[in-house]
Amino acid sequence: MRTKIVAGNWKLNYDKKTTNKFIESLKKSVDKLPLKNTRVIIAPTFVNLSSAVEKVEKSNIEVVAQNMHQATSGAFTGEISAEMLQSVGIDTVILGHSERRTYFNETDESLAKKVDAVIENKMETIFCFGELLEDRKSENHFAVVESQLSNALFHLPAEAWKSIVL
Repeated sequence: MRTKIVAGNWKLNYDKKTTNKFIESLKKSVDKLPLKNTRVIIAPTFVNLSSAVEKVEKSNIEVVAQNMHQATSGAFTGEISAEMLQSVGIDTVILGHSERRTYFNETDESLAKKVDAVIENKMETIFCFGELLEDRKSENHFAVVESQLSNALFHLPAEAWKSIVL
């Protein structure tokens, strides 16, 4: 049976106080549910990852990162490495957001490097893909999705796919 995933990406929302308050409320609700084959995932902002991991301890909620840089270190101001994420208890990262592709010019090629870094660090990635409205209107949406997946992921060996959620 497939595992179901219920995930909330908080994007650029919630300060520490609001994050903690929301997690406490979510824990009360989630802990009452019979969650068989279901993962409950939250993706707070980077500044709230550490406290979120502490808050969900002994609950059925997982905390994941919204993004990650492919380099292990270097002059990449504002970026976060796999090692940094793992040091606060994060082992899953979301990659390929449409807004990161649009506003930060992430490409299939740059995402392939990020996915490689995730795999090298024995982490999991939730890989986002999808077309824009104009792609759908021009009936090019299948080609866009195929291109995103093949360019960013199809270079991976079969065993790496165990660490990828589409």
